[in-house]
Amino acid sequence: MTAHKTLLLCTCDKSQSLDHKALQTAAAAEQVIVVDQLCGNDMKTAAEHLGGSSEVLIACGQQAALFERLSEDIYSEIQHSAPLSSIDIRDRAGWSAPNASPKRIHAKQAALIAAAQLPAPMAPVKTIQSSGVCCIVGPTEQAIRMAELVQDELGVTCIVNDSGPIQLPSAGYDVARGQLTAAQGALGNFKLEFVQLQTLNPSGRGALGFGEIKATARSECDIFIDLRGIGPAFPSHEKRNGYFWADPAKTGELERIALTARDRVGEFEKTVFFRLEESLCAHSRANQTGCTRCLDVCPTEAIFSAGDHIQIDSDICAGCGSCAAVCPTSAVTMNETPFEAITQYLEVMARVYREHTSEAPRLVFHTLSAGAEAIVYLARYDDGLADDLIPLGLEHVDRIGHAEIMAAFGAGYAEVLILADNEIDRRAVTAEVELAQAMLKGTHNSPSRVRVIEAIELCAAGDNAGRVSEPVLLVGGRRDITRVTVAAMADRIEAPIPLPVGAPYGAIEIDSDKCTLCLACVSLCPTGALGDHPDRPEVQFTENACVQCGVCDSTCPETAITLKPQLDVSKDALSARALHGEEPFECISCGTPFGVASTINRIVEKLENQHWMYTNADNVQLIKMCDDCRVKAQYHTDNSPMAGGERPRVRTRDDYLDS
Repeated sequence: MTAHKTLLLCTCDKSQSLDHKALQTAAAAEQVIVVDQLCGNDMKTAAEHLGGSSEVLIACGQQAALFERLSEDIYSEIQHSAPLSSIDIRDRAGWSAPNASPKRIHAKQAALIAAAQLPAPMAPVKTIQSSGVCCIVGPTEQAIRMAELVQDELGVTCIVNDSGPIQLPSAGYDVARGQLTAAQGALGNFKLEFVQLQTLNPSGRGALGFGEIKATARSECDIFIDLRGIGPAFPSHEKRNGYFWADPAKTGELERIALTARDRVGEFEKTVFFRLEESLCAHSRANQTGCTRCLDVCPTEAIFSAGDHIQIDSDICAGCGSCAAVCPTSAVTMNETPFEAITQYLEVMARVYREHTSEAPRLVFHTLSAGAEAIVYLARYDDGLADDLIPLGLEHVDRIGHAEIMAAFGAGYAEVLILADNEIDRRAVTAEVELAQAMLKGTHNSPSRVRVIEAIELCAAGDNAGRVSEPVLLVGGRRDITRVTVAAMADRIEAPIPLPVGAPYGAIEIDSDKCTLCLACVSLCPTGALGDHPDRPEVQFTENACVQCGVCDSTCPETAITLKPQLDVSKDALSARALHGEEPFECISCGTPFGVASTINRIVEKLENQHWMYTNADNVQLIKMCDDCRVKAQYHTDNSPMAGGERPRVRTRDDYLDS
């Protein structure tokens, strides 16, 4: 039975206009109520409906926490409260420039509400156990001070890296001296390595001393506090759970770290952000390295090689999604923001906006942290988002790859913008943006339709009028949607679109003068893009299946293969075609085809009269025979090592009588 829904709209003290009928339709609500101060004078309206039985959707993001508390208070009073959800349509749509089009504003509000009705993806979680074992590494003065701040909650060991004085021993924490050389792990499972380690000797009178030096030592801990005053021990250290790095350029760092580190004790739920399908991974085959795209982009180094495929440490993974954005085979996908969910959001928002305006909207991807804050600030103190710019918030914009960008164009957006929080985010998406721009250029569209922007550009109107193509059906995987969208973006593409080096689409070229048709590339191709012919020596290639992993290139013993990044959207790319082939050599004895004619002839040329075994002998003829005939010929020759002596005549009764 479908639950009834009530939509509560607020004009925010008459600072925004609303089309309540359009919003009611978008929310699929049975009733809609419009007030001017839902968080103030009209709060009783919210309380009344929260005490009812219908689901309540409040179109206010700013005061969402207030309404959550109100719902909890109602539940504590009457042991019941209606299901509650909130959505912001004011900062992202309602507050715009004075000259903004009301039709566009209302269309964008409806699009945001319609997208909010889609089911949210559910990501699995795992439990991390921290017993509070803490290791503090750094100069004596700072390390001891930090130990004093956290010793009440954590089990502390200080590894000091200088000869600073220690006035009095403490029973609240241990002290040693040494130098950190390596660190790995995350909350609940750090592994540290030290050299020249000496433990403090607290006994005796007078100055404290250290014990015998250990050349190397290892330690495990749940929490790692790094006060060394140099660079962090991990890349993207802010994303490493349980690791605290003190920035020497900031004041109050010890207090800030202590306040947070003290709470890292107990059981914690950590989201498992990714899903890995090892059978699809094109990382390596037979120790020949292929695709390393995810290894190259992972900011936390959570990904490592495990033979023919990669593995991801779920404790270290921070869920940025860079790996999923660049994976050419979808071996890595995201649980929290799967590609299918993003395409659904894109399609619904574009369709609803188009239904109300008959125009193409623009799209901006932004983070739910700094990006969302920038939108709120611009809405309150500036002109807000442009009236045709629809925002889509994600935990990380690293998650956006060329497939998401092309899916947006396929949904009917005129421009796709990415709001980068910082230079790190900008660098993370640069390669994928350049790949999408190459596809736009190849379809005779302006590459500027996709770009990375600053927050101030959110207010600017779009330069490009109209969408790049009619909306396409966003069904299938990343490669399928990319191919369909690119094909729809141009009336006719006469040649494959050249792409940047490293693109996951393309062809391969084989130097026929070098290739011996050994078919090593065919046997190791992880995607089946390379195949052979059942009846003759031939390498066949299906371009649509090629991900440019490079396994064939690294495998080829003759270095005859060259990768050629490009996107061919013609039907020819869907079927196998011959890259290089030759006629087979026919056995001189039985006529059975075997081997490659050029290879057999080359071997004969190199051995005949050039090697003692093949000089003035019929051995060269053995090379021209198939396996079966070669064995028979060797057995029946005069000098055959497998031939026995002459069989003696069988003696009969007459032989004995005559003797």
